[in-house]
Amino acid sequence: MATESQSTVPYRVLARKYRPQNFDQLIGQDALVRTLTNAINSGRIAHAFMLTGVRGVGKTTTARIIAKALNYTGADGTAGPTTGPTDDCAVCQAISEDRHPDVIEMDAASRTGVDDIREILDGVRYAPVSARYKVYIIDEVHMLSKQAFNALLKTLEEPPPHVKFIFATTEIRKVPVTVLSRCQRFDLRRVEIPVLEKHFTNICGWEKVGAEDAAISMIARAADGSVRDGLSLLDQAIALGGGVDITAAQVQAMLGLADRGRVLDLLEHALKGEAPEALEIMGDLHRLGADPAVIVQDMLDLTHLMTRLRVAPKTKDMPVGLSPEALERAIDLAAKLSMPTLGRAWQILLKGLGEVTAAPNPVAASEMVIIRLIYAADLPDPSDLLKKIKDMKDTGVTGAPGMNVDAGRSPEPVGLRAVSGGAAVAMTAPMPVVETAPVAAPMQAVALNNLSDVVAVLQANREIRWATELYNYAHFVAIRPGVLEVRMAPEAHPKTAQEVGAILTRAMGSRWLVSLSSAPGAATLASAERAEMGAKIEAARAHPVVSEVLVRFPGSDIAIKTKDN
Repeated sequence: MATESQSTVPYRVLARKYRPQNFDQLIGQDALVRTLTNAINSGRIAHAFMLTGVRGVGKTTTARIIAKALNYTGADGTAGPTTGPTDDCAVCQAISEDRHPDVIEMDAASRTGVDDIREILDGVRYAPVSARYKVYIIDEVHMLSKQAFNALLKTLEEPPPHVKFIFATTEIRKVPVTVLSRCQRFDLRRVEIPVLEKHFTNICGWEKVGAEDAAISMIARAADGSVRDGLSLLDQAIALGGGVDITAAQVQAMLGLADRGRVLDLLEHALKGEAPEALEIMGDLHRLGADPAVIVQDMLDLTHLMTRLRVAPKTKDMPVGLSPEALERAIDLAAKLSMPTLGRAWQILLKGLGEVTAAPNPVAASEMVIIRLIYAADLPDPSDLLKKIKDMKDTGVTGAPGMNVDAGRSPEPVGLRAVSGGAAVAMTAPMPVVETAPVAAPMQAVALNNLSDVVAVLQANREIRWATELYNYAHFVAIRPGVLEVRMAPEAHPKTAQEVGAILTRAMGSRWLVSLSSAPGAATLASAERAEMGAKIEAARAHPVVSEVLVRFPGSDIAIKTKDN
């Protein structure tokens, strides 16, 4: 790739200086290059192209390469479209320098209106001045207004044969489907780290700058698949090194990165529950200039790597950005950790990354994430806990009052469960419920002896609202044939007595009256059931298995298991 002498021209950043000029120089987009090359060689050239992808992967560069390839005429002006070098073509040279009148580039981010599109449409009808095709390159096309897209549709569907449209966007979902259906779409992929490393190494050679492999690897990882981002970082690293050598230490300090070996030490101590050692490493990394968010992100990456090593051991043969020694340590640590432990660490770090990014004090936030990870390391795996419960059952541990123990099941508190944060220990059995058959005819044979019987009749007749009123607010006083005597709480609906009396009259086939009394009466059914459940909870809390669960899971408690929860 040709370069220019710094003594004759102003300095150009690497991203512009080494911008690809033909398909052969385009890296990381093999599928796109192959498709366009075959299309141009066979003459099957679409009238509109849609190029999409993240920043810095070559969308605008590819658009210019297509424009030059279609308008190539050669040194003598007689050649046809080509997929090879275009350096000997005057038209292509003018396109590269952005001065050819037949290749029009428009930034849709700054020209979003329908009037801007009308300017294009007015020029479509005229033939090219000197090129073979008139090419319109619209960058960030998703920024066009709805009216601008609508104005473009008809011309985009049936343009004159001498016109080609090339669109580029980073937000393909914002482009109307009516526009997408009229274009050939190409998704430019993120460039893989090994490809970037090779490209950056070549550029360092052309610039006569030495670079350590570790430094190039750091820059390639930080580029996140973007060639332009990586070249900008490489430019900065060359300036930092005085244009002589690029060292890993310089790049690490420039990017605010942490030594991945030390991050692995930090993660290992945290997963072992060793708080002083983990926090000391965190402090050392921060004093060396590492960004707290980057440290947490590196811990996430290492957790993901170790999880993959557990389920797919061949992961160790993939490029993971670790030294051989650190990779062996990661493999050894992954073998010692269970999948639940790794999954729990992933969730804590993933949530913590957002907290660190948004926190006013990222250092304190990152330390809190590590402390959370340390204390989570002391929690037992649910499988180990269930095994211990089974062993206790096998050794003859009997249940306390309120516990359900039989020969075929582990000890269970009836209707109870132990919960801790996001984890729940499955120790539940369905609560017993009173089944009432649907009533189609008057219930003359049913005897009403208490308030529970009355509520059951209301439920059987689908009168849930008034059954709920009695359940929550009625204090039972007395009942005799045809009369229910209650004291209603102030919160009750004022028409409860009247409505319940009418429903009982219809359901029982005889006249019933609900009389309001001033006597204290019994406790409401709701409060009585709460007291009963409280007694069951206390009985379950006294059971040795449940008490050990509560100790093993700090902050956990016992809750009632009902149909709704």
